[in-house]
Amino acid sequence: MHSQTLQLLNHLCTKVEDLEVPRAKEIFSQSFINGAKYGIPEILENILKLYPSALQYLDEEVFKLAILNRYEKIFNLICEIGMHRQFIIRIRGDSNNNILHLAGKLAPPHRLSLVSGAALQMQRELHWFQEIEKYAPEAFREFENDEQETPKMVFIKEHKELIKEGEKWMKGTAKSYTLAAALIATVVFAAAISIPGGNHDDTGIPNFSEEYTFKFFAVSDALSLFLSIASVLIFLSILTARYAEDDFLFVLPRRLIFGLVTLFLSVTFMMIAYSSAIYLHFGEKKAWILITLAALTCLPVTLAIDLSILN
Repeated sequence: MHSQTLQLLNHLCTKVEDLEVPRAKEIFSQSFINGAKYGIPEILENILKLYPSALQYLDEEVFKLAILNRYEKIFNLICEIGMHRQFIIRIRGDSNNNILHLAGKLAPPHRLSLVSGAALQMQRELHWFQEIEKYAPEAFREFENDEQETPKMVFIKEHKELIKEGEKWMKGTAKSYTLAAALIATVVFAAAISIPGGNHDDTGIPNFSEEYTFKFFAVSDALSLFLSIASVLIFLSILTARYAEDDFLFVLPRRLIFGLVTLFLSVTFMMIAYSSAIYLHFGEKKAWILITLAALTCLPVTLAIDLSILN
């Protein structure tokens, strides 16, 4: 369907030269608007490539639709051809809204759903609003519309429910991962106390203390413990955050990523420690056991990576 639309457009551009100016203006103006409405930047690119004089029919309505619908490619295309400056000044929406008021409105559902999770959707909305701010004059930031609202006030009002949903999503996610990290910390702490092979009756030194595999176990177990505790603390900081709208841009997503990375590493080192303990007891100098344990250790790690990519 997409390719057929472009083919039809190319054919239209070759025939439009024979039309009168009012008819050509009507066709190109509507084509520009449809391209912005449905997020197809190729429509604008092909028209301007095959019929450069059609640039005069590109108006601020196209720019307005690109901002409201979060179509980055169309927005960037208009900026590249240098039309954005006059559009920014000329755009006035309902209630005398300027370009920043429009950017502060909530994105349509079909654009929000491109990102999973209300918190990450809020991050994307903040990022878009701040990007538009870079192009707008400084005075636009404090400009009030007919309802006496600045762009920032419009943004907060429009995203009020999304902020609540984002807070709920972040706290629910943090609680689940806090429990998982606490369980891992409990397991690896217990493993550090009841070490493989036990201790020597007279000296209390571990019986396998001279074995390289035992040292590998000790280091892996310690790293798993410290990382899981760090993960718990990071997720607790998410639970106790203030959840201001600006926190969704960097602070909260960064904490979530750090928490997930430390939790992922703690699971990895826990698997390594467990495999080392099994090898100490049953697999000394048996290559096939070592290979099997290494493969099984990689299995949950690979599974976690694949699931993360799919999401």
